[in-house]
Amino acid sequence: MSSRRVYLHVGAPKTGTTYVQDRLALNAASLRRHGYRYPVGPHQDMFLPALDLVDRPWGGMRPQAAGEWEKLVRRVRRTSGTAVVSHEILAGAKPAEARRALSDLSFAEVHVVYSARDVARQVAAEWQEQLKHQRRVSFRTFLAQLRDSDQRRATRWFWRVQGLPGVLERWGGGLRPEQVHVVTVPRPGGPPAELWERFCTALGIDPTWAPREGGRRNPSIGTAESTLLRRVNRRLKAAGLPSDQYRTLVRQLVVHETLAARPDMVPVTLPPDAYDWAEEIAQTWIDWVKGSGVDVVGDLDELRPVRPAADEEWLDPDRPRQREVTSAAIDAIVALTLEAARRPDPDDRLAARAARLARQLRR
Repeated sequence: MSSRRVYLHVGAPKTGTTYVQDRLALNAASLRRHGYRYPVGPHQDMFLPALDLVDRPWGGMRPQAAGEWEKLVRRVRRTSGTAVVSHEILAGAKPAEARRALSDLSFAEVHVVYSARDVARQVAAEWQEQLKHQRRVSFRTFLAQLRDSDQRRATRWFWRVQGLPGVLERWGGGLRPEQVHVVTVPRPGGPPAELWERFCTALGIDPTWAPREGGRRNPSIGTAESTLLRRVNRRLKAAGLPSDQYRTLVRQLVVHETLAARPDMVPVTLPPDAYDWAEEIAQTWIDWVKGSGVDVVGDLDELRPVRPAADEEWLDPDRPRQREVTSAAIDAIVALTLEAARRPDPDDRLAARAARLARQLRR
C-alpha cells in the first residue's frame, strides 16, 4: 500500500460542499505546513476537472474542461503529503468514470468521502439547483418524477448524485470499508462549524489548521423566489439568452446575490404525503451504510427526514402568494438596474442585457 494518500470528496451537491471547498482554498498555505495539499491549480475550485471526468454538457461549458482532469491528476502526483480533491459533481460519475479516476490516482492510497443529508431537504435543494441551471419544471412534477424512478438505477441526475448506496458502490469499488467515509450533515440550528469539524475528522485534519472562513455559499431560495425563477427561465428560453450571460446575470446576480438574501422567505418543503416515501429512502441508506462497514462521521439518524408538526400548514411551492412573487421580481429588477448603472461597458452590452432581462421580469 502506498505511503501517499488522496482524499477524494465526491459530493453530494447541496451538503455544504461550497463552504468546505472555500475553506480548503482559503487555508491552503496553513494546511500545506501540516502536510495537506489542495491543488486547485489556476482555477478557484475543481469544477472543470470534475466536469471533464463526468463528461456532461453543463450549459456549454464542457469544451472549457477538456484535459482538466489529467492536469489535476498531474498536480496531485507532483505534490508531497496528502492531497484533497473535492467537487460535488463527481458524485454523478458513471461506473467507468469512477474506475478511471481511481485508476488515475492509484499511485496513492485513495479515500472516498461522501457528505450526505436527509432526502427531504435534498429534494427541495436539488429542485432549486435545477432551476438555477435554466430548468422550468414544477416542484410537483419534479417530485413525481423522483418517486416514480428507481434510485438504484440512477437514470435521473438526482439519484446519480444523491442516491447514497449507488454513489458509494460506484466510487467505493475495490476500496476497503475504512477507505470510504460518510459525513452526515448536521441538522439546522447546530453549531456553524460542526460540518467543517466533521469533514476534518474524516480527513485527519486538525480544525485549528484552517481557521479562516470565507463567504462563498450555494444558498437556497424560497417558494416565491423559485416561482419567479421558473417564470423567468421560461421567458428567457424563448428569448434565447446565452448560457454564459444567464450564469452572470441570473444565477449569480439575481439568485445568489439578490433573491437568496431576501428576509422571511418561505422554505420549500415536501408535501405531508411524501414523508413516508422519504423515510423509506432514508432507511435504505442507513441500512446500506451499516451493512457496508464504511466509516461514519456524524449520526446516521440525521439522514432521517424531520416531519413537520401535524398542525403546520404546508405551502405549495408551485403556488406562492402573488404579492411575494411580485416583491421578489421588484428586488431582481432593482439589482439588475443598479448593476447596469454601476458597470456600463463602452458599447452598453451589459446595460442592454440587463434591460432585456428586466423586461422579461416585468411580464
